[in-house]
Amino acid sequence: MPYLSKIALNPRRRAAVALLANPHRLHAAVLAGLAVQPVTERVLWRQETSTPHRAEILVLTESRPSWQHLVEQAGWPDADGAEPLIADYTPLLQRLARGREFAFRLTANPVQTVQRPTKPSEQQTQRMKTAADTQEKRRGFRVAHRTAAHQITWLLTRAERHGFTIPAASTGPAIDLDTSFAPGPSAEPAPAVSLIARDTLRFSKSKDGPRITLSTATFQGRLRVRDPEALRAALLGGIGPSKGYGQGLLTLAPLPTEERRG
Repeated sequence: MPYLSKIALNPRRRAAVALLANPHRLHAAVLAGLAVQPVTERVLWRQETSTPHRAEILVLTESRPSWQHLVEQAGWPDADGAEPLIADYTPLLQRLARGREFAFRLTANPVQTVQRPTKPSEQQTQRMKTAADTQEKRRGFRVAHRTAAHQITWLLTRAERHGFTIPAASTGPAIDLDTSFAPGPSAEPAPAVSLIARDTLRFSKSKDGPRITLSTATFQGRLRVRDPEALRAALLGGIGPSKGYGQGLLTLAPLPTEERRG
């Protein structure tokens, strides 16, 4: 039975600062909330909000977790409103039906695979040199999509395989996803999705380890269910790479019109 949790951290505590600054450390702290170790189940998470006063982490697990260690180390122990929220995710999964629409949010690491990066990192340069020296067939390199238009296109081209489509927005200008967000002669109606945050994360797994750089994008909008089973798989398994670093968690919510009906 899957569970979706929301955990509040106190950014003014030293332990919270250390966790929020390094996705590798935060991932380890999230895994520590599961009783069966080592963890073999799929765990998805993302940093939902971050302000000087409060940060929230969403976590999706297959088994029921305990977040007491995070509250004690980096939250507000015994304070009102500080207890983590843990909800059964099954009712949402059961509401998925072809044609139904939901509001959604996704933080992801939009990338493409290329044979030779334009500006290779130190690690990529070493990989290319090693492959050339050994005459081994080289795997492609993941390169981040850095423009807003390319990041939006990355999501749109993956939507159907994950069981949903993003309909046209009811209002707003048309966009040409191949160039920019400015309307043009060949522009199509804007999809009902926007980028609400973009960031570049830089961190290391260990003190002397190589530097990891991730370009992240947070999408928010409206989706329409095309294949309920494929969408369930995307909700439980995530979208895109770098899931261990807080990427790929897709969450749904009722549209405001459906909330009023309910």
